[in-house]
Amino acid sequence: MTAAALCLAIAAAGCSVGPSVRPPVAVRGDAMPATAAPRATPAVPETLPPAEPQNPRIPFYDCTAETAAAVPVPAGRAVKFECGELTVPADPADPALGTVSLGVLRAGLADAPPDRPPLIVVGDSAGDGSALAAAALAGQVSPELLASYTLVGIDRRGAGSDRLDCAPANAVAALADADPDATSDAALADLLEQARAVVQECNLTLENTLGTFSSAGTGADIDRLRVVLGLTRLTAIGVGDGAGALAGWAQSEPGNVGRVVLDGPPQPGLDEPARSAARAAAAESAFDAFAVSCTAQPGCPLGAAPRTTTAALLQALRSRPLASADGRRLTTGSVLLAIRAALGEPRNWPALATAIAAADTGDAAPLLAFLDPLTGPRGRFDGTLATACNDTQRRLAPGEISALAARWRGAYPLFGGSFALGLLDCAPWPTGRAARPAGTTRGLPPLLVLGTRADPRSPEDGARRAAEALPTARFLSWQGAGTGAYPRTPCVTGVVDAMLVDGVVPTSGIL
Repeated sequence: MTAAALCLAIAAAGCSVGPSVRPPVAVRGDAMPATAAPRATPAVPETLPPAEPQNPRIPFYDCTAETAAAVPVPAGRAVKFECGELTVPADPADPALGTVSLGVLRAGLADAPPDRPPLIVVGDSAGDGSALAAAALAGQVSPELLASYTLVGIDRRGAGSDRLDCAPANAVAALADADPDATSDAALADLLEQARAVVQECNLTLENTLGTFSSAGTGADIDRLRVVLGLTRLTAIGVGDGAGALAGWAQSEPGNVGRVVLDGPPQPGLDEPARSAARAAAAESAFDAFAVSCTAQPGCPLGAAPRTTTAALLQALRSRPLASADGRRLTTGSVLLAIRAALGEPRNWPALATAIAAADTGDAAPLLAFLDPLTGPRGRFDGTLATACNDTQRRLAPGEISALAARWRGAYPLFGGSFALGLLDCAPWPTGRAARPAGTTRGLPPLLVLGTRADPRSPEDGARRAAEALPTARFLSWQGAGTGAYPRTPCVTGVVDAMLVDGVVPTSGIL
């Protein structure tokens, strides 16, 4: 408790008391926004609602064996996994369209009572599903937190057991392989046809529910889960756009909010192309952190200048894609997609460095392995794309995208072109629904918002802006890297655990 209080007291200085375990981070000046001026915290009760015991109406069954095979659990930690399904309206705004089933997973100590308070976990749409995210978190959190809660993960729409699998494989390959420097009218016209093929096929498969794969839809699912768990107030942690979904739910249902942590939420209301520009800047900073981490170790596979080595590989693949033994190709576009996916998890950085170096010597297999969970059979591509498109309103024409690509290649040399080209994927997509206006948030308890300096998915400034939009939020910045700060570092873990376990409200005015 003393360490957590001390960390809270110095959080504005970067949460850096004692030995640091954060990875080395290099910050690009053109990628980091100016720090916002401190704001006055509104007068709110300096107490948090107690965590409530659960009384679930979901029929859970033991799935320990299969789940433990998919996620690591530390030796000596006896964790039990239970699986179930939550039935929700296919379209919360139109119950006549039927229902869908989402995967739900409980992860707790084997001897935990069945009514132990639940901590809901809502993962990022680019991840492998919130159910597995909760299972993985059970092996990472402190013993004190696991003794206080059973973690409950609910899959995002389009992920996990509800995985969206509708896009034609050849269209997915074309979009993933596209060279971000190829922005002629003809090249963009070809890609636009592939993007249209994805939308057309998915519309046929989903029968008018394509627009429900969104953060707003996840917010409705969260509240449905609260009801079937028998809770008045929900204690939860969200990561990335899962944190954004949780923030939207909290604003619309302030009286049902318990102890809530938003880890790397996106900036609310940010539309294209500003959203992609912010992510391109964040990806550049994350790559610089990856490069510093690699060169800080003896024998970095990418040599003394990882950015230069990677840029040379990308240029070489433009004229000669690298074929693998199974016939697949590694292209400039697919390499950038693989790198962006891997940057969010620093534990994968050594393998990423090795994979880039292997491609440089003619071996495509290691980098293609990073792509398999995204674009392989039943990969995450469809669900991630649907959420990204449905969470935005603006669609850009090919001419606008070409102009942005030219500018962003200068501002964000490694990733600018690929983020610009990615805007074409949503160009034929139906316009996303406008976000529901926030309520008064009267009765909203204190929330904790975390931001990570080199997060390639959720820029730190976006998390700061999300905190500013919530009148009771406290903002804590971690000067580390990866998607999600908790529980990567003891300092952040101390603050989060003090809040969730002991009900300690973070100090007012933390930025």
